[in-house]
Amino acid sequence: MTPVAKPQASSIECAPGASPRTAFIERSHERSKALGLTRAEKCEFDPLVRSDLALARERNHRLYLHAAPVMHLLLEQIVNTESMILLTDAQGTILHAVGDDHFLARAGRVALMPGENWAEHSKGTNAIGTALFEEAPTLVHAGEHFMLANDFLTCSAAPIFDPRGAMLGVLDVTGDHRGYHQHTMGLVRMSARMIENHWLSDDNNNRLRLHFHSRAEFIGTLLEGILVVGADGRLLGANRGGLDQLGLSDAALRAMSLPSLFGTTTAAVYDHFRMPMSAPMRLTTVCGKTFFVTARFDWPSRPVIAGLGLDEPTPAAARPRPATVPVPAAAPHGLQYLRTGDAQIEQVVAKIRRILDRDIPLLILGETGTGKEVLARAVHQDSKRASQPFVAVNCASIPESLIEAELFGYEDGAFTGARRKGAPGRLVQANGGTLFLDEIGDMPLQLQARLLRVLQERSVTPLGSNKSIPIDIALISATHRNLREMIEHNEFREDLYYRLNGLALRLPSLRDRSDLEAMTRRILQAERPQDAPELSAQVAELFRRYPWPGNIRQLANVLRTAAVMSAGEHQITVAHLSDDFIEDARRAGPRPPALVEPARPLEIPPAAVQSSLAPAPTPTSIPATPHSLEQASIEMIRAALEAAGGNISAASKQLRISRNTIYRKLRWSNGG
Repeated sequence: MTPVAKPQASSIECAPGASPRTAFIERSHERSKALGLTRAEKCEFDPLVRSDLALARERNHRLYLHAAPVMHLLLEQIVNTESMILLTDAQGTILHAVGDDHFLARAGRVALMPGENWAEHSKGTNAIGTALFEEAPTLVHAGEHFMLANDFLTCSAAPIFDPRGAMLGVLDVTGDHRGYHQHTMGLVRMSARMIENHWLSDDNNNRLRLHFHSRAEFIGTLLEGILVVGADGRLLGANRGGLDQLGLSDAALRAMSLPSLFGTTTAAVYDHFRMPMSAPMRLTTVCGKTFFVTARFDWPSRPVIAGLGLDEPTPAAARPRPATVPVPAAAPHGLQYLRTGDAQIEQVVAKIRRILDRDIPLLILGETGTGKEVLARAVHQDSKRASQPFVAVNCASIPESLIEAELFGYEDGAFTGARRKGAPGRLVQANGGTLFLDEIGDMPLQLQARLLRVLQERSVTPLGSNKSIPIDIALISATHRNLREMIEHNEFREDLYYRLNGLALRLPSLRDRSDLEAMTRRILQAERPQDAPELSAQVAELFRRYPWPGNIRQLANVLRTAAVMSAGEHQITVAHLSDDFIEDARRAGPRPPALVEPARPLEIPPAAVQSSLAPAPTPTSIPATPHSLEQASIEMIRAALEAAGGNISAASKQLRISRNTIYRKLRWSNGG
């Protein structure tokens, strides 16, 4: 069950029964009723289809990268407590869940599983949905859930924000209400802060970061503040702990500089921490608050977004650094990172460079998974707007009833179910930067006229407001649909089409590209930078023959799994590929000559070699009689795999051994 902080008069996490908490739950119940939900309502299952869930996970892959290790640590704290840990996106859709197997099964009966949406409009009062609405840590215990079917749960949830205050998602611990523990909420809140701190550091891993606290012993803990400083001394951001200690809002902080806040300069900070093991600096703000400060400055090592990452490092010449820190060789980034030898991509990049920073809208066409968002991010990073926000909106993933509010924003109380303090909307969030409208072909027809007006007038009016907000954005749109056909069927506005189509570019499908090998190497290098594996000849041939219906996204997912499965080995073999992928490859067309690696000579330790043994068979020869029980079992496994067409699941059933045993023995036989 989930824990709670000590009762406070203004805290929503006060102990069960306290009046502020009761009023808080009652407000959520009123919203649930206004949304048309009933307490006796049965939990309906409405999960995302497998492809949509995969897409949602891909869009939130960076969030998962930062959350996964934190979830693992949190799981160690609640193991064997009939609990589970959930990560959702900013819309309340569950992306990942880990926990006790028995409790995961129980939770599944009330749709508490990946792919399900737990926003208030879907499930009524619950910790995830209410934390999203209130934008604050939330505990919902037993019968406080709006739907009675959920009253066996106690849930503690904390929202996760990016450095600019935009909602990224929610971290939640849910358990049996009988196991309620008062410390759970504290663990969840600290874990959410840890994810936020990781995100802040990753966003600014090539900039000076000051870690501070009024007490030196708290530096390096979750209570510390983190301050990001630009090369010119401007303050670029801080974590929530830092803002709280300084007593500043994010906007107020960004209007200040290191000299105006602490009366010192970046040069003085670098000089102080030039030597290893330097003692913390003692700095005092203009308001008289004294803090102990340490400095960190990490060079970015590699881009990371699904193996095609585009977190652009600051140009080396612009980076502030101590004289003792060597400058690493600059890695390709932006549009340059996409150039892997394919002539079609070269043409796309050349066209984009001609219109870069010319205020010409870009429309990216192509099948799902071809890397449309990756290209959009690359364009942003190579533009003059690179230091400003890049805001991506997937028009197909946001419920039709909410997309207008998501895009244009809304005032407090503009409609039932709106967040308490209103929201600025994605268009305003992108002001000064780039707005990426993915799957624009799925935008409801009635909203297309309003979007056209906003793009023409360069201003937006939030729902429930009479105030027009000017915006300055670069616009990139993308779709896998045929917009011209949609126009003919009155499903897409022709005037909006020509407003979006300043330059239309089509990304080729992966099966039509000539750079599969180069992309494979780049993805594997991103997944395992220290020991990137190679593909075996059979896997390379399989990849060349496979049609890749999921395009680059599918390739990245296949390689990510294979990189994990082959950990500690230098080559990816068929044994490291997912059974689903192998089965798809068999159904896709003519099967490659061998979906199972050919037998390799048995490597016997020198001490065990006997002169009477016959030479080991070569891959093309008829296998000789096995020289040991271990080799005999390996040959039997290979024969079963051959008969099963490479299907490891079928072979394991035939042999009555586990798939893990098959993987282990094949790795042993290949010298792994």
